[in-house]
Amino acid sequence: MFFATTVSTGVVVLVGAVFLACAVEMVEALTIVLAVGHTRGWRSAFEGTGMALVALAALVAVFGPALVHVPISVLRLVVGGVLLIFGMQWLRKAILRASGLKALHNEDEIYRETVAELKALGSRVDRDHVAFVMAFKGVFLEGLEVVITVLTLGTSAHRLGLATTVAAVAVLLVGIVGVVVAKQLSNVPENAMKMSVGVLLVSYGTFWTGEGLKVKWPGNDVALLLFVALYVVVTWLLVVMLRRETPSISSEVAA
Repeated sequence: MFFATTVSTGVVVLVGAVFLACAVEMVEALTIVLAVGHTRGWRSAFEGTGMALVALAALVAVFGPALVHVPISVLRLVVGGVLLIFGMQWLRKAILRASGLKALHNEDEIYRETVAELKALGSRVDRDHVAFVMAFKGVFLEGLEVVITVLTLGTSAHRLGLATTVAAVAVLLVGIVGVVVAKQLSNVPENAMKMSVGVLLVSYGTFWTGEGLKVKWPGNDVALLLFVALYVVVTWLLVVMLRRETPSISSEVAA
């Protein structure tokens, strides 16, 4: 019973972290692809997207299997450090936005700015290298974060297959929603999602860093829930403190 509980705890945290992280990155990539497609033509947008996916698949094929040969303690220590860095970056931005110190990330405004930038470059053609590059860059950069998240979390937890499946589901769901709403993606509670991802990544990072240093956490994987609860409380306190000290600013496109 205890074994089943600890396993289910680790799985729940893993699934939540991977799904939310991939969904957020997919929203940002989809915004760029939709802007490129509507403005410069879908052919080049799809070609750029496809090439970016091929490049990402090649990276996974090259670097993914190599992780299997790294000693587990070293892997967990390195992965824990990477997750802490990523998680703290996500949390910092989410806390600043929630407290009003940083403008909210507005996908509609980003869409409009991308369209304006593309229109300023000239009329669309059948094969548009500008559209190709824009789509490739957007999908590749956002996809790279998805790859890092899946490889680090999945490999460390010995559940790479599960992490990959969850990432695929997240990408598929966001893609379907994106097609349905066409270009209106601002209703997605992105900052809340980023804050949740930040909490989960920092929690996992703390856990795996300790594992790499041979720390025996009480309750094994159950300690993950304690870390999540701790970071949720700390994040909430920081937001409350910052809101009291600084007046909020109007929503605009985040840098």
